[in-house]
Amino acid sequence: MAKDPSDGIKEYWAEIPRANEDFLGAVRDWKNVQVAGEENIIWLKGFTEEQAVSPELQQLPDFLLYELKEGLLFRKDALVPAKKIRTGLLWTPLDKALKLTFPVSNNNFFGIDEKVEVKLKTIEEEQPAAALLCPITEIKNSIITLPKFKLEKMDWLMIDDHALFIGTPLLSLPGKTFWSKDGHLLPAGYDFEFKNMSSLLQRKYNADNNAWLFWNEEGTMLHLNKENLRKLSVSSFRLTEKSQEWN
Repeated sequence: MAKDPSDGIKEYWAEIPRANEDFLGAVRDWKNVQVAGEENIIWLKGFTEEQAVSPELQQLPDFLLYELKEGLLFRKDALVPAKKIRTGLLWTPLDKALKLTFPVSNNNFFGIDEKVEVKLKTIEEEQPAAALLCPITEIKNSIITLPKFKLEKMDWLMIDDHALFIGTPLLSLPGKTFWSKDGHLLPAGYDFEFKNMSSLLQRKYNADNNAWLFWNEEGTMLHLNKENLRKLSVSSFRLTEKSQEWN
């Protein structure tokens, strides 16, 4: 039997404490690398073999690199796995996921280079929900039973193992809701800490208005190209489910 040429391709994962997240700026331009967050850990995957042994990674503090083998994570040259792979993570391109900073004018201290970190804060005002993020495993049996007239009002796309539905009225499915503000999709109950940040972000990252800027509570953003959105139907959902080989 011929040997699968992909057998020799190694897949690397890595972790770094969330407290050291700022050090990832050294590799921010690695567009092939994906990143996802847990409470205290930042996970990364998608390194090439050259990147995996690069000095840029080796100098990152408390950075742990793993090789993925049959669903298990091994440290370099180790015979015993260190961890199982994490499931249910929301992966984002590294260059899009790092927190954004903007220079701001200071009318009192000209010449001082100040930056404002993009943060979200909780708000009391209720906003109408415009989008719903659902784990596929929790909705795949329910969505095929929904009436066609409800589905056809939705645009959707996949984000890792989640489905994001955009449109109103929202589907009656379990998940996290988001509201729309100036082309942003913000988690329900959150808004930008600084009111003028919304338009600044749009001008810098979505000047052509061809995307949704999709945010989580921690202030990280995913750029969702509107061309990747599809009209929701049972057939489009089943085809996507089959292509992703969900169980």
